[in-house]
Amino acid sequence: MSLRTEPASKASRRGLPATAAVLVIAWALILGAVLGFGWLLTHPLQSSVDPWDNDVSRWFADQRSGTLDGPADVGTFLGDTIPAMALFAVVAVAFAAWKRSWRPLVFAGLLVAGVGGFYALATHLDPRDRPPVSILDPGLVPDASFPSGHVGTATAVYVGIALLAWVYAPTARRWVWVLLALPFVVLVARLYQGAHHLTDVLTSLTYASVWLAVLFVLVLRGHGPEKSS
Repeated sequence: MSLRTEPASKASRRGLPATAAVLVIAWALILGAVLGFGWLLTHPLQSSVDPWDNDVSRWFADQRSGTLDGPADVGTFLGDTIPAMALFAVVAVAFAAWKRSWRPLVFAGLLVAGVGGFYALATHLDPRDRPPVSILDPGLVPDASFPSGHVGTATAVYVGIALLAWVYAPTARRWVWVLLALPFVVLVARLYQGAHHLTDVLTSLTYASVWLAVLFVLVLRGHGPEKSS
């Protein structure tokens, strides 16, 4: 089954090179903001941010119980890179085949690559110690607290699926709101397990959301069924 040619949109009319340039510039600006914020957290603002950031982590640690440990493990699993990205890939391929369009695949590929790049570079260039609490997720790198890969992955995957459904399956729009809650489930789980500070998880939620918005505008918007000919 071949992928069809879609109607021209603002992005297609401006040309692929121009759209690619906008994407690269947007990604670089987001990366700069993430790295800059990470540097602030680990250098000039460390003495003022760490005390209350650590207090938040201690509060979550104080709420631990045998009853909540299991749900926290589930929340962490929802943000694990391999299963979450595998799910996203399957959904993107399904939408591409269903609608005979390459856009879901481009959207998914750019989303995964962009969010992965933010996380990899920020973790390497802005090392930050984990919260001063017992960490329930064993084997984590001690100075890779900033930002949260799980939250970034969950935001990209579940909100990304919701956007694909919103654009290509209008009848499913009433259900996509459930997907929007999953990144917050992962966020709370990572705080509960002591893997990240509050500022770490909020950073990931923010950069993934902004990159999603950029890709939605430049890749998906205007290509739903209601715009097709």
